[in-house]
Amino acid sequence: MKWFEKYADHAYALLRIMAGFMFSFHGAQKILGILSTFQPQVGSQLWFGGIIELLGGLAVMLGFRTRWAAFLCSGQMAVAYIQFHWKLQLDSNFFPAVNQGELAALYCFLFLFIASRGGVKWKLDKS
Repeated sequence: MKWFEKYADHAYALLRIMAGFMFSFHGAQKILGILSTFQPQVGSQLWFGGIIELLGGLAVMLGFRTRWAAFLCSGQMAVAYIQFHWKLQLDSNFFPAVNQGELAALYCFLFLFIASRGGVKWKLDKS
């Protein structure tokens, strides 16, 4: 459908903005305690993860240093999947539907895609 092709960059920008917003909200929960009672200890691995989620998600959402921020967020989600969903399960099951790592796996590849495309439209960077 040719009609959709002219809006591909708009749809991608909306995807980037919403992914960044939702990811930053996970960080806000951890770091700022928004809608959450759990706050990791400052300096812990979960705390650093929350910082990456909050600041990286905001950078992706705003289109500021999008490629670098998305690549960092992708890597964080790869670590989260391997360390917390795959390796730490007693049965070491790789499959996301079993180890509850679907969101981490999806974010990992979504941010990898965003890192490959950059900001494209509606972004703070000029490049």
